[in-house]
Amino acid sequence: MTSSSSRQQLLLVDDEEEALLELAELLEGEGFHCFTATSVKCALQTLTQHPDIALVITDLRMPEESGITLIRRLREHTLRQHLPVIVTSGHADMDDVSDLLRLQVLDLFRKPIYHVRLLETLNNLFPQPKVFLVNP
Repeated sequence: MTSSSSRQQLLLVDDEEEALLELAELLEGEGFHCFTATSVKCALQTLTQHPDIALVITDLRMPEESGITLIRRLREHTLRQHLPVIVTSGHADMDDVSDLLRLQVLDLFRKPIYHVRLLETLNNLFPQPKVFLVNP
């Protein structure tokens, strides 16, 4: 289980390390705990090591294997087939979009990511825990 100080655990997958770190910093500032991976292989290892990951945000185009490959692997895996996935891409075409629809991705964000919209999506999925202040 995650600590009470953070929200859900997210896995961010992108071969561009700078974009990955920028997104992780943004989301950790919102209380999420982020794991990062620069390839599909690393992403699958991270998912195995951290079964509490609640959502994957993956880039579509990566050098070795694509985000679609990652999503297909998740959908084939019994324990992870319903894991929500958000895809980011600077180059998605209609074939990609139809594949993503078939694979039941939650959303597709064009790069550069509009952070306000991403945060709205995540806040709808994982509402901020209410904090009640008690006067001493």
